[in-house]
Amino acid sequence: MSSTSSHVGPVVGVVGAGQLARMMQQAAIPLGIELRVLANTPDESAAKVIVDTRLGDYRDLTVLRDFASGCDAVTFDHEHVPTEHIRALAAEGVEAHPGADALVHAQDKAEMRRRLTEFGAPCPAWRTVEKVADVEEFGAENGWPVVLKAIRGGYDGRGVWVCDDAAQAADVVATGVPLMAEAFVPFQRELAVLVARSPHGQGVSYPVVETVQENGICVEVLAPAPGLDPEDAAQAQRIALKIADELGVTGLLAVEMFETADGLVVNELAMRPHNSGHWTIEGARTSQFEQHLRAVLDLPLGSPSLAAPYVVMANLLGGDDPAIFKRYEHVMAHDPGVKVHFYGKEVRPGRKIGHVTVLGADLDDARARARHAAVYLTTGEYT
Repeated sequence: MSSTSSHVGPVVGVVGAGQLARMMQQAAIPLGIELRVLANTPDESAAKVIVDTRLGDYRDLTVLRDFASGCDAVTFDHEHVPTEHIRALAAEGVEAHPGADALVHAQDKAEMRRRLTEFGAPCPAWRTVEKVADVEEFGAENGWPVVLKAIRGGYDGRGVWVCDDAAQAADVVATGVPLMAEAFVPFQRELAVLVARSPHGQGVSYPVVETVQENGICVEVLAPAPGLDPEDAAQAQRIALKIADELGVTGLLAVEMFETADGLVVNELAMRPHNSGHWTIEGARTSQFEQHLRAVLDLPLGSPSLAAPYVVMANLLGGDDPAIFKRYEHVMAHDPGVKVHFYGKEVRPGRKIGHVTVLGADLDDARARARHAAVYLTTGEYT
């Protein structure tokens, strides 16, 4: 379906129709921004709620050209659009943010590591590998276990293998996936920094958060990261802002980091709104989705400051019982301060189908409230 009405405000085209585009719509409405999304199917998350939805394959340059026509800016809710297509659009005058030269560093992990190492961002030892002997050599130099990563396409723990020895590495190499090796980082916890940068170079950083992972999936985000030394927090923000500037990022950049006994180490990058920033919808003065739209339109950026002393976001995962709404009433009655966001996705065990957010003055209390709501919505059981 597509809109036939005349546009009053600027039009932002979002390639991809997942939950990130869906939540951008909520931020666009009060700004007077109209969103257009490119979806693969009409039952995708954002396609269900955005009137101007176009169907097509984001890998087809002709589809992208038609989609971008009439948009004031084009952005993405995933990193999979071919960089050569983004370059072609830019050459034809399309304002695409982030641009291809920046986005490639979120698409290609080897290119990301090469560039970060080049300008001095803290990274683990790394190397591209093609055969088991390459991994064995890397392990001999940097120690085991060795972390093997798919150079392209991995996310939420997929495409990452921690190998204790050459035999395990051989199984991964045998898949034929282009790989890189990284030294295993003995981290204390995982952190994330979300920054925004506009085309003319204005940048802002949200508070550093702690992300809690289970089975390679982020289950909880704590803002600000509890107990983080203020100097380390400031350093993490400086690193993230420098990366955004060096890579020429426009829009949101999420920098996932490891906190180690020896300092901070950059793990991964994402150039879009990010799961580690969903807490900002209620928990920051400007949500990450509003901030991203402001940035891609080169509008002045909003305040990233906290709206409460602590904010906790818990991801809502699908369980065995898909009738999740029958438990919604209990959560609302039990704790009116809990904010629940559903993504309009089919419920499947382990799938991210939404999140809950709690604001408070006490971190332990906020965590318990968020955990209770998320677990009860998933399982119908109390924590």
